[in-house]
Amino acid sequence: ERNQADVSEAKSGRTDLIFLIRFRHCCLLRNQRCVLAYLYDRLLRIRALRWEYGSVLPNTIQFHMSAEEVEWFNRYKKSLATYMRSVGGEEGLDLTQDIKPPKSLYIEVRCLRDYGEFEIDDGTTVLLKKNSQHFLPRWKCEQLIRQGVLEHIM
Repeated sequence: ERNQADVSEAKSGRTDLIFLIRFRHCCLLRNQRCVLAYLYDRLLRIRALRWEYGSVLPNTIQFHMSAEEVEWFNRYKKSLATYMRSVGGEEGLDLTQDIKPPKSLYIEVRCLRDYGEFEIDDGTTVLLKKNSQHFLPRWKCEQLIRQGVLEHIM
């Protein structure tokens, strides 16, 4: 508002205010660039959360996000799911699995909390109870490991 008042005065003939007006304008542009860089960094971090935690964010993380950020996360999640269904034939291709190349197809895991029944592709059902240990296919467990349900035993 002060800048607008100075602009009006400069138009009426006070040329000594032009440098002050330009300086304020440069400061506003710099602040705008800083805010945009901050928002873009947050957007990249939110996108990385989808790959790290899956389609459901923990409440502790979601608590620190604004409503617009949660909305953007949900739109990105839907867009990614649509793309993964479109590639890889009938069942689609889950790109979030095997982010790091596996050394073996099966891993030993320990259940950190009660989860319930967990079905493997061959039809076998495993009951995941707290502190139980299982030898399961890596690609089926990776999402549960990221969610904190299972722990990979080395």
